[in-house]
Amino acid sequence: MRRSLLMGLRRVLRSRRAVRLAVAVLLGQMALAMMTTAVRQTPTIDEPVYVGAAVAQWREHSLRHNPEHPPLGKLLIGAGAAFAGPRLEQPLPADQGLLGRRLLYESGNDPWRVMLCARLPVIALTLLFGLVVFAFARELTGPAGGLAALALYAFSPDVIAHGSLATLDVPAAGFLLTSAWLAWRARRRPRPYLPLAGVALGAAVATRMNALAAVPVLLAVAALSVRRARPGTRASSPARSLWGAGVVALTALATVWAVYLTVDPRLRWAPEQVPDVRGLRGTLVGLLPLPEPFRDGMRIQFALENRPWKGFLFGRLYTGSLWYYLPAALLVKTPLGMLALWTAGSVSLLAVRRLRPAAPYLLAPAAVLLAAAMWGSRDFGTRYAVFLPMFLAVAAAGVLALGRRWVAGVAATLALFVAVSSVRAYPFYLPYSNEAFGGPAATRLRLHDSNVDWGQDLGRLAERLRERWPGQRVWLVYKGSGVPSHYGIRAADPRHVPVNRVRGLLVVSDSAAAKARGRLAELLDSSRAVEDVGHSITVYRR
Repeated sequence: MRRSLLMGLRRVLRSRRAVRLAVAVLLGQMALAMMTTAVRQTPTIDEPVYVGAAVAQWREHSLRHNPEHPPLGKLLIGAGAAFAGPRLEQPLPADQGLLGRRLLYESGNDPWRVMLCARLPVIALTLLFGLVVFAFARELTGPAGGLAALALYAFSPDVIAHGSLATLDVPAAGFLLTSAWLAWRARRRPRPYLPLAGVALGAAVATRMNALAAVPVLLAVAALSVRRARPGTRASSPARSLWGAGVVALTALATVWAVYLTVDPRLRWAPEQVPDVRGLRGTLVGLLPLPEPFRDGMRIQFALENRPWKGFLFGRLYTGSLWYYLPAALLVKTPLGMLALWTAGSVSLLAVRRLRPAAPYLLAPAAVLLAAAMWGSRDFGTRYAVFLPMFLAVAAAGVLALGRRWVAGVAATLALFVAVSSVRAYPFYLPYSNEAFGGPAATRLRLHDSNVDWGQDLGRLAERLRERWPGQRVWLVYKGSGVPSHYGIRAADPRHVPVNRVRGLLVVSDSAAAKARGRLAELLDSSRAVEDVGHSITVYRR
């Protein structure tokens, strides 16, 4: 019976029409999850900055807002926001946070409409990167592997959560995966695919600066692709390997320059203040053959890294960073079946001879990017490692190459568990935790910031207050970029009055509660939780 089912499944997977239908279904459910999530969420902390800078880029051809991030991702976000026809009152404030606030709340625009339009290009890109995941895995392990990888990607809570926001994490990670895939394809045809790999690499660097960490690895695999070119191409040599890496590097550089020149063909750049970065970092930044705004953006990023940021992990509040923060956070926020398949797939890439050549293209970039993210000083969330659900989804397909019938059954069962875990979290993907850690409702006990509460549920809070507690006195500690009064929330800050005067409803963002000290901690200790809003905001009764 089991053997006949497996044979039937293999026949189905050999049908192109069936495979295409399965791809459409997987991406369709992902699109539905992201769209319905995007429609309900108010602006997260970073989104107003990106959207405001994006609109300014398109209208003013100016690079002065949000220079610490390159402009490509914001160009895409701005192209979507343009469909909302947003007004933006002049003169533009120099502060990027004030710019986002003015665009969304002070210029007569509908923030719901502007944010949805700004999020649509990122949603579309996230779906396109799903096709890259499928194509890469199919080339390694066939249609079954392609569908398995796509299923892991399409049900990844982190990818759905951040792929539905107007932010830069998913676009940058997706461009890096695309570059790795094109470099892999260059093993057969170097001439057409190496320049395309360079364009994708340049797009990643022109979206987010942390992509620079993967550049040496992707240049190395480009050289490897030329060296391992199959018969029918010209004989490989060390010189040709260097030629391959050089093509990718030059194309990537040209892409970054083209993006900056698209925003401002004259590259006008007169920053008010750029940190002075000295030592090895300063020397390396000065040597980069990239536009001056990019290099100054790197200097700003290095200055941000030197700040004493606060972190929160497993109930512990600390200052600075923990090297094991990201692995621990990923353990909490990744579906258990996905963790198992990532591990098994990575081992398979190294153990199965015919898959071993793909390991440098998948595991090396992921490892280097993860090491760079762990070295950073901002323990803010797994969004800094959102490349893992992309690269390791492809790697996970390697388990199907082991050639044992029971392996396929176990892999399918684990993938089903991933899908069930993801669907159960709907529509609260940002605060997702796997079942071993209590699910989304318990994430706030272990993590904070974009892992749980990024300001996304202000609209839900307004609805809940209107429906359940109309007319009651509200005290609010909100961590986010939204404007509560715009959504009809009339509240005061309880931290500015004596504790005995705080009566009624005390509403606190879970990230603020995680870091509560002093008066806020005293208020929480003497209050009773009565409502959970989106697993990111808690309502207390006093």
